[in-house]
Amino acid sequence: MPFDAASQSLPDTNATGLHWRPATAADLDNWAGLIARTAAVEHPVWYEKRGDLAHILESSKNPPQTSTLLGLDSDGAARAYGRIAKNPEGDKATGMACVDPEWQQRGIGSAVLVWQEEQVRVRFRADAVAGHTTAPPRLRIQTEEQHEHQATLLMGHGYGAVRWFNEMHRPLSAELPRAPLGAGLELRTLDPTLFEPVRQAHNDAFRDHWGSEPKDEEAWRFTLEEPTARHDLSAVVLDSATGEVAGYQLTSFDPDSASDRGFKEGYTELLGVRRAFRGRGIAQALLADAMRRYTGAGMDVASLDVDSANPTGALELYLGMGYAPVNRSMTWEKML
Repeated sequence: MPFDAASQSLPDTNATGLHWRPATAADLDNWAGLIARTAAVEHPVWYEKRGDLAHILESSKNPPQTSTLLGLDSDGAARAYGRIAKNPEGDKATGMACVDPEWQQRGIGSAVLVWQEEQVRVRFRADAVAGHTTAPPRLRIQTEEQHEHQATLLMGHGYGAVRWFNEMHRPLSAELPRAPLGAGLELRTLDPTLFEPVRQAHNDAFRDHWGSEPKDEEAWRFTLEEPTARHDLSAVVLDSATGEVAGYQLTSFDPDSASDRGFKEGYTELLGVRRAFRGRGIAQALLADAMRRYTGAGMDVASLDVDSANPTGALELYLGMGYAPVNRSMTWEKML
């Protein structure tokens, strides 16, 4: 089956009580409503918004006909969804899914997971035929530690946890750190003239990060256009002599999360320093600058996530800047 053909491995309607088909632009409100209803019960740290879903449907690498799945009840309300994503040259696919809390414990989550696995196999076969990769099919799914029902589902289907991540908070009510930039470096607020240089710097900085793959122009545009992105709270460090990007910090702010969690947090989505500029205090300067920006914007907390086994010593860096772990998430993996 070519990858751009409609999926032929849909879950069984009689077994699940739902009608299944790929998502379309006409489904955006219905789809986002499902995710919001589920989030209102399960309280994830982050969940996809309508703008995120629109980007999913726009993806040229992951056509929605084969990469998305919606389960609709007899009234047309979305009750479950799943999707997969993969870069053509990548050695893994990632999965996302949710089931309406009122429809859980009916085997629907398992049905979605089985569909995801089959679509990943199809995708890897298509990419192999096209000469993009010879890697065996692999699916990774991330969950939060608090969501034990998701862990139970994944373990029941043969997944194992392969990586742990810490969500870390730094109260802004405490004295803010001072971390001035060294000579020959300057800090600027992110603006459109820096979007492409920062993309290139990101791909360089994250070459040695587990699970990271280069971001092309489309993926980077989706990152910058994420509904909660705050470019005014994001910053870039430049080499004064060459104008080269040395490091960057990209921030988001989610007002829905602030309402749900009871505090406002400036969240560092991405923090990177290029290899040639490491060891000069750039990450510390970017974080200290972010805290000042967050305070000025009325935030209560600076937050971020870090890979517990990050090879650059990021965990120690964040602890030294006053961040402390508050939640954990994990990445699950299964070879297919």
